[in-house]
Amino acid sequence: MDEAAFYAKAPDHLHLALTLALWTGQRQGDLLRLTWSAYDGTHIRLKQRKTGARVIIPAGAPLRAALDAAKAKRSNRDPKDTKPLPLTILATEGGTTWTESGFRASWRKACAKAGVVGVTFHDLRGTAVTRLALAECSEAEIATITGHALKDVGAILDAHYLKRDSGLAASAIRKLENRGKAPN
Repeated sequence: MDEAAFYAKAPDHLHLALTLALWTGQRQGDLLRLTWSAYDGTHIRLKQRKTGARVIIPAGAPLRAALDAAKAKRSNRDPKDTKPLPLTILATEGGTTWTESGFRASWRKACAKAGVVGVTFHDLRGTAVTRLALAECSEAEIATITGHALKDVGAILDAHYLKRDSGLAASAIRKLENRGKAPN
């Protein structure tokens, strides 16, 4: 996905959804149901609806910054605005909780506006797995964050993502070259 184009062209209220997806590897439905009480300032705790897996995800610096900014914006709203705040982290432009179909429609429109084609929100789950792998995380570490079964992480990487990433080949050659260097 072309993140820069998405962040440049998509509405601001969808930026946090992208950041959450890329840094947690969670399903769309779980992210749409994620409440502010699940974020303690350092970690996100959730129970996945599909699998029942409980995951505790440390919030990396970019995710923490995005969540903290959204929380501050929420706290600093106009005092004359008396409508109740949604409990969910992700909210519509009007500040209400998303429906899954409403989110999908808005996401598709934002992707089209940004020129992002051929990918869905769910593809971001695989992107998160791939990024973690490229950061040299073990499959067990990846599974701990995303909630995938350990065997599924390997299958996802093998079937869909890593074969297409030329960065892995470059990383492998760098490691091979570094191994051959004598210590000083």
